[in-house]
Amino acid sequence: MEAAHPPHHIRGMRRLAILLAVLLALAAVTAPGADARAGAGASFGSRGARTSVAPPATSTAPGYTAPLRQAPGYGAPGYGAPGYAGGSSMMHGFMGGLIGAGIGGLLFGHGFFWGMRGIGGLSGLLVQLLLLVLLVRWLMRRFAGGGPMGGGPMGGAGPRGMPPPGMAGSPLPSAAPASSAAVPLALQPEDCQQFEATLQRVQAAWSAGNLASLQRLATPEMAATFAQQLGDLQARGLRNEVADVRLLEGQLSEAWHENGADYATVAMRFAMVDVTLDAAGRVVDGAPGEHVEATERWTFLRPAGGAWLLSAIQQAR
Repeated sequence: MEAAHPPHHIRGMRRLAILLAVLLALAAVTAPGADARAGAGASFGSRGARTSVAPPATSTAPGYTAPLRQAPGYGAPGYGAPGYAGGSSMMHGFMGGLIGAGIGGLLFGHGFFWGMRGIGGLSGLLVQLLLLVLLVRWLMRRFAGGGPMGGGPMGGAGPRGMPPPGMAGSPLPSAAPASSAAVPLALQPEDCQQFEATLQRVQAAWSAGNLASLQRLATPEMAATFAQQLGDLQARGLRNEVADVRLLEGQLSEAWHENGADYATVAMRFAMVDVTLDAAGRVVDGAPGEHVEATERWTFLRPAGGAWLLSAIQQAR
């Protein structure tokens, strides 16, 4: 007896579902990402004894910010190991693409490596997927707040950097510590000016691919993660340029002293021109001259007798 074939519309829906699944799997490989700035829009690093504690909310970043995974403290054995930030995002995306395509082949009844059988068919599929990826990314950037800011170059809001007006010479109080091992720390306006300068210098060093500068500006753990992220971009034939970084608003979340080092977590809302280019210099993501905004919590660490270093980045939701 001949097996009954599913109705045409069911087969069509199945093909559409498979196509979407493959699209999502391949998107991690083909799309450079709207958050290509230093840190790649991810959360990583160490906040010392407070790594596993969510930082207090501020008016700059009022939403909940998830705590970081616990890592060794600054200077402890294993600190700065690149494995802490997770495996290579490129390898994860590549494996996701292979698995997604293989599952699609199995469901279509062509075998796991069905896509290797016909170069013409595979090329056509990849072109369609690329077009869909570009369409989805355009829609997401337009309707998920990734487009240009309205109301003038800075969205109509004047810059509110650190320290706030009228606070020159006055210490900035910190929130109550979440751990009895930490001692509250009062910051001076010059500390906050260094945080703003570090934000701009890190983005500049990232854009130039200058690992030596990143190592001077950040802890070994952060520098190792930056190196991994830059390597992932280069492996895909891409480079990211961040220009005209402007701090729009900065607010201290908490500051404390522990184990001979000072820590400060600052909520920062900043604007920048964030553009990703391919090996030929063509823009593949972002728009030259168009400012986009980001809100992140940056934690800074100051060893005894040393300068402030970037110790963690957390995305404010």
